[in-house]
Amino acid sequence: MTATDSTSDTLRVRWLGRVDYEEAWDLQRRLHAGSQNHLLLLEHPPVYTIGRRGAAARLDDEAQPYPNLVVPLGELGAPILEADRGGDVTFHGPGQLVGYPILTAPGRRGGGLADTAAYVSSIEDGLIAVLAELGLQGGRVVGEPGVWLGVDSERPRKIAAVGVRLQRRRTMHGFALNNTVDLSWFENIVPCGITDKAVTSLAAEGISVDTEELVALVTRHLSTALSMARADTSADQRGLIGLDVESSNVVFRSSTADLAPFSRGHGPGQPSRPAAPSHGSASPGRSSAPVPVRLGRRLAEAGVGEGMDLATRKPEWMKVRVRTGENYQRLKKVSRELGLNTVCEEAGCPNIFDCWNEGTATFMLLGERCTRACGFCLVDTRKPNAVDEAEPDRIATAVEDLGLEFAVLTMVARDDLDDGGADIVARTVDAIHQRTPRVGIEVLVSDFAGNTESIRTVCRSSPDIFNHNIETVARLQRAVRPSAGYARSLTVLARAADQGVTTKSGIIVGMGETYDEVLATMADLQAVGVSIVTIGQYLRPTSNHLPIDRWWAPEEFEALKAAGEGELGLPHVEASPLTRSSHHAGSVARTVTPEPKG
Repeated sequence: MTATDSTSDTLRVRWLGRVDYEEAWDLQRRLHAGSQNHLLLLEHPPVYTIGRRGAAARLDDEAQPYPNLVVPLGELGAPILEADRGGDVTFHGPGQLVGYPILTAPGRRGGGLADTAAYVSSIEDGLIAVLAELGLQGGRVVGEPGVWLGVDSERPRKIAAVGVRLQRRRTMHGFALNNTVDLSWFENIVPCGITDKAVTSLAAEGISVDTEELVALVTRHLSTALSMARADTSADQRGLIGLDVESSNVVFRSSTADLAPFSRGHGPGQPSRPAAPSHGSASPGRSSAPVPVRLGRRLAEAGVGEGMDLATRKPEWMKVRVRTGENYQRLKKVSRELGLNTVCEEAGCPNIFDCWNEGTATFMLLGERCTRACGFCLVDTRKPNAVDEAEPDRIATAVEDLGLEFAVLTMVARDDLDDGGADIVARTVDAIHQRTPRVGIEVLVSDFAGNTESIRTVCRSSPDIFNHNIETVARLQRAVRPSAGYARSLTVLARAADQGVTTKSGIIVGMGETYDEVLATMADLQAVGVSIVTIGQYLRPTSNHLPIDRWWAPEEFEALKAAGEGELGLPHVEASPLTRSSHHAGSVARTVTPEPKG
């Protein structure tokens, strides 16, 4: 059985929170090129979109380029984008549940009018069933896609828009169901080009339903209407993935007050104790160092408890033997002389002796201070220093002097820079290529705050591997990395894969995720074109970092590798308790990429 055969009956439902429209569009397009079935559920920041019908009717008047804008373009109060879906102009914004089914639709014509009409009808059926459960009678208006209320009354009103694209039997775009959305946004346009009918919402109809409940209803009824065998939500009954129930949305950049306390002058916390001899796994206990309040709240929202005691002994398989050989000492000396930062040291990697003795190192670009505050990471989070423009040449010199065959370049997040640091990364790759053309290069980068041009800048420098770590499962994103997001990471990887670069991502386990959630994350990575996935055990750096929920046993990592490469069809999965993103990066890269040119 192939990976496609084994997952063809699965609808992978993902609640993604609030996602920029263009990011969601690029993510859709990558999923559309694959074979998995996804239902992406999300909200957008305020945006107007124009479908193919509206774009075809474009006028010459620059101030009023589309017939169905009621106010001039500059007065809309939100951007306007053309989309490759059917229909005319519509609005997306907070309080509106947007759904994008990306799946292989039934039918033989591969996207003809009859297949498209049947597919649209199935979406409408699912939404009508949702409304019925909420006590509203939804229906259709002949010739107008979408779901309506009061169809047979004097005042029909649209509560859900539907606009799709069906090509080679693969679907894109979908529906927008108005829940608590501010309906005044629709006053700037003629929604869907319909001049004689109103737009409404669940709230306007007297129905109060929170986002979590609405997503659950849509998941159930849409999966039935689309004739899927089952829905994999990668969540359990505690709640939907990553959903901040209190505010009914997920934001990708939290406020300063919501960041981990070790980044705001509270100190690094009590260090974890060195590993003590042990002959078995430790049992969870109550932490002797209380979890910081804000971090604890995010963990509670994700359904994670206090975890293990900070002093809990590591199991035997997590012990690391210190081996400071000749190569280790030489690499350490050169990095000091050239003023370089290695993530091996800054992040306290347990494989530092192994990698350095093999003559492999991961160089950290753009300083040693990060503008993010991820709950698992030891890297300094104070205000970063100025960019060192000479850093690319120094690293290229070190790679040459050390005689490396493969170099890994990672970076701190630099949200203070317009390009997020992409130029320095690309220049370093170029400098290494010029000095040592046959050295393989992996870049391990941030999400660049969603900047598409930054991703292209790095990809144009032609690294062998483009690595961006998704870090954890969707449910734990807000607790683990409050300034990042699951959808954004998938989009970063999708955009890099579209540039023709081999992509890689990493997952840390032991922070409260389940086995099935890890599999679901691996499936999503495969769906956006990732070739290499690394999975390793989380080690808590200090008492102010995330607690360890449990130790994953070696046989569980073996099972993840087998499932990823077998059932899911990932080209390579590197999984073990001590696996880290850069461990054996060169040998892994050679399994999925051609020999470097030179």
